[in-house]
Amino acid sequence: MSRQLNMDTLRQNFWKEEYLREKMVRCEWHRKYGSMAKAKQKAKAAAHLPLKLPTLHPTAPLSPPPAPKAVPSRATSPALEAPIQSEMYPVLPATRALLYEGISHDFQGRYRYLNTRKLDIPEMRYLFPITTNFTYGWQLGPPVKQEMVSCKTCRIESFFRKNGAFALLDPRDLAL
Repeated sequence: MSRQLNMDTLRQNFWKEEYLREKMVRCEWHRKYGSMAKAKQKAKAAAHLPLKLPTLHPTAPLSPPPAPKAVPSRATSPALEAPIQSEMYPVLPATRALLYEGISHDFQGRYRYLNTRKLDIPEMRYLFPITTNFTYGWQLGPPVKQEMVSCKTCRIESFFRKNGAFALLDPRDLAL
């Protein structure tokens, strides 16, 4: 897009005066309100700074009270004091033995162990539901198979529209 070159001296002088007037208005505004604008900018910048929290110096840990020397204490091992808490029940020895029979490539060993372990219901494997998703399937019992008591033509008639895909719907076809 090319510029129009119909600028004569009169028009050039008009734009020159307009530019100088705008420049003077800006300078006058800056002289009057510049200090207030800078103060507002500083206040706004200070409001956006993150809050600096005071640093806490670590205190010396409290020393445990001295043990009475008159009573001899027997040293117990840490393993006996705090037993390992697992969220699963221990595996039956027969199931654990599956791990050491064959290799997974031949559908034995770990593969067979995991498939056997998978057949147990979650209540038999875990002490309590670990995640919230466990609660959906917890204590459901054995699955109940329900048989459909309908013929093929009944299912076809209830599934497909009777009036075609793009026809107006019959009031009897609409679900209430």
